[in-house]
Amino acid sequence: MDEELERDERVFLLGEEVAQYDGAYKVSRGLWKKYGDKRIIDTPIAEMGFAGIAVGSAMAGLRPICEFMTFNFSMQAIDQIINSAAKTSYMSAGLQSVPIVFRGPNGHATGVAAQHSQCFAAWYGHCPGLKVLSPWSAEDAKGLLKAAIRDDNPVVFLENELLYGVAFEVSEEAQSKDFVVPIGKAKVERQGTLITLVSHSRYVGHCLDAAAVLAEEGIECEVINLRSIRPLDMETIESSVAKTNHLVTVEGGWPQFGVGAEICARIMEGPALNYLDAPVIRVTGVDIPMPYAKILEDNSVPQIKDIIISVKKSLNI
Repeated sequence: MDEELERDERVFLLGEEVAQYDGAYKVSRGLWKKYGDKRIIDTPIAEMGFAGIAVGSAMAGLRPICEFMTFNFSMQAIDQIINSAAKTSYMSAGLQSVPIVFRGPNGHATGVAAQHSQCFAAWYGHCPGLKVLSPWSAEDAKGLLKAAIRDDNPVVFLENELLYGVAFEVSEEAQSKDFVVPIGKAKVERQGTLITLVSHSRYVGHCLDAAAVLAEEGIECEVINLRSIRPLDMETIESSVAKTNHLVTVEGGWPQFGVGAEICARIMEGPALNYLDAPVIRVTGVDIPMPYAKILEDNSVPQIKDIIISVKKSLNI
């Protein structure tokens, strides 16, 4: 954000506690002191109001970054996101762009129970007019956020609270101010030959951990990091399935109408179906509101063991 604020004076950040408090998760640390009140703006606890202000400013030529302290609170502003931001370009025959980024932590954290633990990837991925991004690594987060800010369409940028404190290796290329990750392109994080694991956000790490365990048993998994939920890079998934002949999708959201369900449908409708030697298996969150008790919470979201069990089931091992 700092690099884009410096690069383009039309970019500004608004949201709850983003300025003087340096952000609820310290993501905007130091930006208020550097750019001041006009470009780093603390808002009241009124998501519909400040999301509407952000959308209006985007229509007027600015490039706002609208932060939700958690995407669960974006439900208060979903009319602004869908009806005002996502549909305006279409309804104006392309005459009115809405270059805005809605960003903040998505999915479950730890001990925050049902109302603060939802994954919105499928919710927003359902809606034409939006681009929806879900980074896993530090390079994903930087490159995709820069791409989102520069994009002329509304972008929903789904971060993860549990990844904020995780350290990643960053290449020299990614440290450049010109580093941008293209929207709509998945990344193969690990090459494999026997089965494809497709995931996004925090669960890419789970897939890599599961793949490392399975490799000790001679099971080589290919791991794909989606990065982009909408548009969805089916070409990369299909190419992998053509090689491995098996597919497992992994996500933290609910199973019904989820990201994995969409991938399953597109596999069924496309050429990759002919390469499958077993049905696609989905590993998802459990189809219930998130419990508060830790042991129930742990059993409500995918664990590494769940991925390993699903891989062996697919391979009939």
